[in-house]
Amino acid sequence: MQQRVHYLFAVFILFFPLACSDKIEPGTTTESPAVVKDVPLATASMADQPIIYEAVGTVRAGIKSNLSSKLLGTVEAIHVREGDRVKQGDTLVLIDQRQVNAGLSKAEAGLSEAKKGLAAAISNRDAAQASEKLALATYERYVNLKKDDSVSVQEFDEVEARYRQAKAALRRADAMVEAATARVKQAEAAVVTAQVSRKDAVITAPHDGIITGKMIDKGDLAKPGTPLLALETTQGFCVDVVLPETYIDHVQPRQKVSVRVPALKTGPLEGNVCTIVPSADPRSRSFIVKINLPIERKVRSGLFARVEIPIGHTKKLLIAQKTVVVRGQLTGLHLVDSNNTAHFRLIRLGKTFGDSVEVLSGLKEGDRYVVEPTPRLQDGVKVEVSP
Repeated sequence: MQQRVHYLFAVFILFFPLACSDKIEPGTTTESPAVVKDVPLATASMADQPIIYEAVGTVRAGIKSNLSSKLLGTVEAIHVREGDRVKQGDTLVLIDQRQVNAGLSKAEAGLSEAKKGLAAAISNRDAAQASEKLALATYERYVNLKKDDSVSVQEFDEVEARYRQAKAALRRADAMVEAATARVKQAEAAVVTAQVSRKDAVITAPHDGIITGKMIDKGDLAKPGTPLLALETTQGFCVDVVLPETYIDHVQPRQKVSVRVPALKTGPLEGNVCTIVPSADPRSRSFIVKINLPIERKVRSGLFARVEIPIGHTKKLLIAQKTVVVRGQLTGLHLVDSNNTAHFRLIRLGKTFGDSVEVLSGLKEGDRYVVEPTPRLQDGVKVEVSP
């Protein structure tokens, strides 16, 4: 038995090196690389883009009226509130008209009295004209009689004196008619003034618009020149921007500019420069530029606005926004090398220009990149360019 065990051990020792020397090679499989077909490519190139200075401003109403009273009187009624839309000619505020009506009655009475005085003066002038005519005829007869020595000197002198008195009376009558006529005109002017004052007691809207301010209540004393209501047009808004003196030469009247009003949440509006205030603010060294806006129902005065002022041109590397691939916090695109292999490249973006975006780094002029990336595109994948 012991001999048999020794025999098996010797056989094991004999074959063990042969078993250990057998090496099992790992299996390998060959797979053809993935290919994405019909991939549209573009070549990076520099594009000419304007240099934009973004000026900030405030939307203003084209016409803003502060309505006030021309009379001193108590506010009798107010027919509008803040936010009400009004039409031209609508009644807004009524001022107590009792004093105005009394003044009109007094002026009308004065006119009536002046007309009566004029009528009396005209009657006196007519009488003076008749007396002067009779005195003239008598004087002429006595002149002829004096030539024949048919009248005494005293009689002739008396007739001549009466004639001169009649002429003087006619002149006085004419002067009284002129004075009475002037008084009538003055009284008529007083009536017109009183009528205007009566109209001034009713404050109406000078134009279509919206009430943006109410500074008085019923029963308050309205004073001449004190604002009662603020009325703004609902169309024809403009933007007042502050432009540094460095850029004032880059704007011209009627120049079209892009205006963005963030509160509207719409696209840019096309405005045009209407006014350039010729004098600069000595403290800020800046100018006020007014820009007309197109008609937009959502525009309101007081809104914040940004105006893009072109101040030159520069070269920028632009790509379409749909080209950009976002992976978490990373932004990149797929470059394609000379072997038509796609590689994911990180890029840093700048400003947006419509449907394009500026590339600040990660891409250079002449690089080929995928225009419309798909999920099938991975780093190292072969691509076939679409015809």
